[in-house]
Amino acid sequence: MANPDWFAVHICCATGQTYSTGDTDCVFPLMSVIKAFSLLYLLENFGSQKVLQWVGVVPSDAPFNSLDELIADHGYPRNPMINSGAITLADKLPGENATDRTQQFCEWLNQLAGCHLKLDELMLASVRLTRSPANQAIANYLAQTGHLKNLDIALDIYEQICCLSAKVEDLAKLGKLLACENPLVSTQNRRIVNALMLTCGLYEASAEFAVRIGLPMKSGIGGGLVAIVPGEGAIACYSPALDKVGNPVAGLTFVEVLAQNLELSIFE
Repeated sequence: MANPDWFAVHICCATGQTYSTGDTDCVFPLMSVIKAFSLLYLLENFGSQKVLQWVGVVPSDAPFNSLDELIADHGYPRNPMINSGAITLADKLPGENATDRTQQFCEWLNQLAGCHLKLDELMLASVRLTRSPANQAIANYLAQTGHLKNLDIALDIYEQICCLSAKVEDLAKLGKLLACENPLVSTQNRRIVNALMLTCGLYEASAEFAVRIGLPMKSGIGGGLVAIVPGEGAIACYSPALDKVGNPVAGLTFVEVLAQNLELSIFE
Protein backbone atom coordinates (compact mmCIF):
# COMPACT_ATOMS: atom_id res chain seq x y z
CA MET A 1 0.00 0.00 0.00
CA ALA A 2 3.02 2.31 0.36
CA ASN A 3 3.83 4.64 -2.51
CA PRO A 4 7.27 3.62 -3.86
CA ASP A 5 8.00 7.28 -4.61
CA TRP A 6 7.71 8.40 -0.99
CA PHE A 7 10.97 9.64 0.46
CA ALA A 8 11.77 11.35 3.74
CA VAL A 9 14.92 12.14 5.67
CA HIS A 10 15.54 13.50 9.15
CA ILE A 11 18.97 14.18 10.63
CA CYS A 12 19.58 14.68 14.36
CA CYS A 13 22.92 16.21 15.30
CA ALA A 14 24.71 15.97 18.63
CA THR A 15 24.62 19.78 18.75
CA GLY A 16 20.81 19.71 18.78
CA GLN A 17 20.47 20.87 15.19
CA THR A 18 18.03 18.97 12.99
CA TYR A 19 17.44 18.80 9.23
CA SER A 20 14.48 17.22 7.49
CA THR A 21 12.91 17.05 4.06
CA GLY A 22 10.41 15.05 2.03
CA ASP A 23 7.38 13.03 3.12
CA THR A 24 8.15 13.43 6.81
CA ASP A 25 4.55 12.93 7.95
CA CYS A 26 4.52 9.33 6.73
CA VAL A 27 4.15 6.76 9.50
CA PHE A 28 5.73 3.37 8.76
CA PRO A 29 6.41 0.09 10.58
CA LEU A 30 10.02 -0.16 11.73
CA MET A 31 10.16 -3.89 10.96
CA SER A 32 13.78 -5.07 11.16
CA VAL A 33 15.14 -1.64 12.14
CA ILE A 34 13.82 -2.44 15.62
CA LYS A 35 16.34 -5.30 15.95
CA ALA A 36 19.16 -2.89 16.78
CA PHE A 37 17.14 -1.39 19.61
CA SER A 38 15.84 -4.67 21.08
CA LEU A 39 19.51 -5.69 21.23
CA LEU A 40 20.38 -2.46 23.07
CA TYR A 41 17.43 -2.98 25.45
CA LEU A 42 18.56 -6.50 26.36
CA LEU A 43 22.20 -5.45 26.73
CA GLU A 44 21.07 -2.77 29.17
CA ASN A 45 18.89 -5.25 31.08
CA PHE A 46 21.11 -8.34 31.15
CA GLY A 47 24.64 -7.29 30.15
CA SER A 48 26.72 -8.32 27.16
CA GLN A 49 28.05 -11.57 28.62
CA LYS A 50 24.53 -12.97 28.96
CA VAL A 51 23.10 -11.61 25.71
CA LEU A 52 26.01 -12.86 23.61
CA GLN A 53 25.39 -16.36 24.93
CA TRP A 54 21.98 -16.20 23.22
CA VAL A 55 23.17 -14.91 19.83
CA GLY A 56 26.46 -14.68 17.97
CA VAL A 57 28.27 -11.77 16.35
CA VAL A 58 29.13 -13.41 13.02
CA PRO A 59 27.97 -11.81 9.73
CA SER A 60 25.64 -13.87 7.56
CA ASP A 61 26.00 -14.43 3.84
CA ALA A 62 22.49 -15.90 3.58
CA PRO A 63 19.10 -14.13 3.38
CA PHE A 64 17.78 -12.71 6.66
CA ASN A 65 15.18 -15.48 6.99
CA SER A 66 17.39 -18.45 6.11
CA LEU A 67 16.53 -21.71 7.85
CA ASP A 68 19.35 -23.64 6.15
CA GLU A 69 21.98 -21.42 7.75
CA LEU A 70 20.38 -21.83 11.19
CA ILE A 71 20.38 -25.63 10.78
CA ALA A 72 24.03 -25.56 9.68
CA ASP A 73 24.78 -23.59 12.87
CA HIS A 74 22.87 -26.13 15.04
CA GLY A 75 20.25 -23.58 16.09
CA TYR A 76 22.64 -20.88 17.36
CA PRO A 77 21.76 -17.63 15.53
CA ARG A 78 24.75 -15.99 13.86
CA ASN A 79 23.79 -12.47 14.89
CA PRO A 80 20.88 -10.42 16.28
CA MET A 81 20.15 -8.63 13.00
CA ILE A 82 18.76 -11.66 11.15
CA ASN A 83 15.36 -13.15 11.96
CA SER A 84 16.61 -16.17 13.91
CA GLY A 85 18.64 -13.90 16.21
CA ALA A 86 15.84 -11.38 16.62
CA ILE A 87 13.25 -14.07 17.41
CA THR A 88 15.63 -15.56 19.98
CA LEU A 89 16.08 -12.16 21.64
CA ALA A 90 12.35 -11.40 21.49
CA ASP A 91 11.87 -14.47 23.70
CA LYS A 92 14.13 -12.85 26.32
CA LEU A 93 12.39 -9.46 26.63
CA PRO A 94 11.44 -8.92 30.30
CA GLY A 95 7.80 -8.82 31.34
CA GLU A 96 4.77 -11.05 31.80
CA ASN A 97 2.92 -11.77 28.56
CA ALA A 98 3.80 -10.79 24.99
CA THR A 99 1.76 -7.58 25.03
CA ASP A 100 3.25 -6.45 28.36
CA ARG A 101 6.80 -7.12 27.16
CA THR A 102 6.24 -5.18 23.95
CA GLN A 103 4.66 -2.28 25.83
CA GLN A 104 7.53 -2.08 28.33
CA PHE A 105 10.06 -2.07 25.50
CA CYS A 106 8.15 0.59 23.56
CA GLU A 107 7.80 2.83 26.63
CA TRP A 108 11.52 2.47 27.39
CA LEU A 109 12.46 3.66 23.91
CA ASN A 110 9.94 6.52 23.92
CA GLN A 111 11.11 7.82 27.28
CA LEU A 112 14.80 7.43 26.54
CA ALA A 113 14.78 8.90 23.02
CA GLY A 114 11.85 11.31 23.32
CA CYS A 115 10.15 9.67 20.36
CA HIS A 116 6.58 8.50 19.71
CA LEU A 117 6.63 4.84 18.73
CA LYS A 118 3.22 3.18 18.62
CA LEU A 119 2.06 -0.33 17.85
CA ASP A 120 0.29 -0.42 14.46
CA GLU A 121 -2.62 -2.73 15.25
CA LEU A 122 -3.75 -3.02 11.61
CA MET A 123 -0.25 -3.97 10.49
CA LEU A 124 0.02 -6.50 13.32
CA ALA A 125 -3.32 -8.06 12.35
CA SER A 126 -2.08 -8.39 8.76
CA VAL A 127 1.22 -9.95 9.89
CA ARG A 128 -0.61 -12.43 12.11
CA LEU A 129 -3.07 -13.32 9.34
CA THR A 130 -0.27 -14.07 6.88
CA ARG A 131 2.41 -15.30 9.30
CA SER A 132 5.67 -15.97 7.50
CA PRO A 133 6.22 -19.73 7.02
CA ALA A 134 9.96 -19.03 7.13
CA ASN A 135 9.69 -17.35 10.54
CA GLN A 136 7.49 -20.16 11.82
CA ALA A 137 10.04 -22.74 10.66
CA ILE A 138 12.89 -20.77 12.24
CA ALA A 139 11.02 -20.54 15.55
CA ASN A 140 10.22 -24.26 15.46
CA TYR A 141 13.90 -25.12 14.98
CA LEU A 142 15.00 -22.68 17.67
CA ALA A 143 12.56 -24.34 20.07
CA GLN A 144 13.74 -27.84 19.09
CA THR A 145 17.35 -26.89 19.82
CA GLY A 146 16.49 -25.30 23.17
CA HIS A 147 17.02 -21.66 22.21
CA LEU A 148 13.44 -20.55 22.96
CA LYS A 149 11.56 -20.86 26.23
CA ASN A 150 8.17 -20.37 24.60
CA LEU A 151 7.83 -20.58 20.82
CA ASP A 152 4.41 -18.90 20.56
CA ILE A 153 5.29 -16.02 22.88
CA ALA A 154 8.62 -15.44 21.11
CA LEU A 155 6.95 -15.19 17.69
CA ASP A 156 4.16 -13.00 19.05
CA ILE A 157 6.63 -10.55 20.63
CA TYR A 158 8.77 -10.54 17.49
CA GLU A 159 5.77 -9.70 15.31
CA GLN A 160 4.60 -6.99 17.73
CA ILE A 161 7.94 -5.19 18.01
CA CYS A 162 8.37 -5.29 14.22
CA CYS A 163 4.99 -3.52 13.94
CA LEU A 164 6.07 -0.62 16.15
CA SER A 165 5.57 2.35 13.86
CA ALA A 166 6.94 5.86 13.72
CA LYS A 167 7.82 8.87 11.60
CA VAL A 168 11.29 9.39 10.21
CA GLU A 169 11.99 11.98 12.95
CA ASP A 170 11.31 9.33 15.61
CA LEU A 171 13.72 6.95 13.92
CA ALA A 172 16.45 9.61 13.88
CA LYS A 173 15.91 10.21 17.61
CA LEU A 174 16.34 6.47 18.21
CA GLY A 175 19.52 6.56 16.16
CA LYS A 176 20.86 9.40 18.28
CA LEU A 177 20.78 7.03 21.27
CA LEU A 178 23.46 5.00 19.52
CA ALA A 179 25.41 7.99 18.18
CA CYS A 180 25.83 10.18 21.25
CA GLU A 181 26.85 9.81 24.88
CA ASN A 182 23.86 9.35 27.17
CA PRO A 183 24.13 8.89 30.95
CA LEU A 184 21.28 6.35 30.80
CA VAL A 185 22.93 4.10 28.17
CA SER A 186 26.19 2.20 28.58
CA THR A 187 28.94 3.31 26.20
CA GLN A 188 30.08 -0.31 25.83
CA ASN A 189 26.58 -1.41 24.83
CA ARG A 190 26.33 1.35 22.24
CA ARG A 191 29.65 0.17 20.78
CA ILE A 192 28.41 -3.42 20.55
CA VAL A 193 25.21 -2.43 18.75
CA ASN A 194 27.04 -0.11 16.36
CA ALA A 195 29.63 -2.77 15.55
CA LEU A 196 26.92 -5.31 14.74
CA MET A 197 25.02 -2.78 12.64
CA LEU A 198 28.17 -2.13 10.60
CA THR A 199 28.87 -5.82 9.98
CA CYS A 200 25.32 -7.24 9.92
CA GLY A 201 22.74 -4.43 9.71
CA LEU A 202 22.15 -4.63 5.95
CA TYR A 203 22.05 -8.43 5.81
CA GLU A 204 24.34 -10.02 3.22
CA ALA A 205 25.03 -6.59 1.69
CA SER A 206 26.56 -5.30 4.95
CA ALA A 207 30.20 -5.73 3.91
CA GLU A 208 29.63 -3.98 0.58
CA PHE A 209 28.12 -0.92 2.24
CA ALA A 210 30.70 -0.89 5.02
CA VAL A 211 33.20 -0.29 2.22
CA ARG A 212 31.02 2.13 0.22
CA ILE A 213 29.60 4.16 3.13
CA GLY A 214 31.46 3.19 6.29
CA LEU A 215 28.69 3.83 8.83
CA PRO A 216 26.74 1.53 11.16
CA MET A 217 23.28 1.14 9.58
CA LYS A 218 20.10 -0.85 10.02
CA SER A 219 17.37 -1.33 7.45
CA GLY A 220 13.84 -2.72 7.52
CA ILE A 221 11.44 -3.98 4.86
CA GLY A 222 9.02 -1.25 5.96
CA GLY A 223 11.32 1.19 4.17
CA GLY A 224 13.12 2.56 7.21
CA LEU A 225 16.88 3.06 7.38
CA VAL A 226 18.98 4.55 10.16
CA ALA A 227 22.67 5.42 9.86
CA ILE A 228 24.85 6.26 12.86
CA VAL A 229 27.63 8.85 12.74
CA PRO A 230 29.34 8.16 16.09
CA GLY A 231 29.73 11.27 18.19
CA GLU A 232 27.98 13.41 15.57
CA GLY A 233 24.37 12.26 15.17
CA ALA A 234 22.01 10.03 13.21
CA ILE A 235 20.52 10.01 9.72
CA ALA A 236 17.10 8.40 9.26
CA CYS A 237 15.44 7.79 5.91
CA TYR A 238 12.12 6.40 4.73
CA SER A 239 11.86 4.98 1.21
CA PRO A 240 9.53 2.00 0.66
CA ALA A 241 11.09 0.69 -2.60
CA LEU A 242 13.47 -2.17 -1.73
CA ASP A 243 16.31 -3.93 -3.52
CA LYS A 244 16.52 -7.71 -3.87
CA VAL A 245 18.22 -8.06 -0.47
CA GLY A 246 15.47 -6.11 1.31
CA ASN A 247 17.23 -2.77 1.80
CA PRO A 248 15.61 0.62 0.93
CA VAL A 249 17.07 1.81 -2.37
CA ALA A 250 16.61 5.59 -2.12
CA GLY A 251 17.62 5.74 1.53
CA LEU A 252 20.89 3.92 0.90
CA THR A 253 21.64 6.08 -2.13
CA PHE A 254 21.02 9.25 -0.12
CA VAL A 255 23.21 8.16 2.79
CA GLU A 256 25.98 7.06 0.44
CA VAL A 257 26.10 10.43 -1.36
CA LEU A 258 25.88 12.38 1.90
CA ALA A 259 28.59 10.28 3.57
CA GLN A 260 30.94 10.70 0.60
CA ASN A 261 30.36 14.45 0.23
CA LEU A 262 30.78 15.15 3.96
CA GLU A 263 33.43 12.47 4.58
CA LEU A 264 31.33 10.85 7.31
CA SER A 265 32.81 7.35 7.14
CA ILE A 266 34.15 6.15 10.47
CA PHE A 267 37.24 5.10 8.53
CA GLU A 268 38.07 8.62 7.30
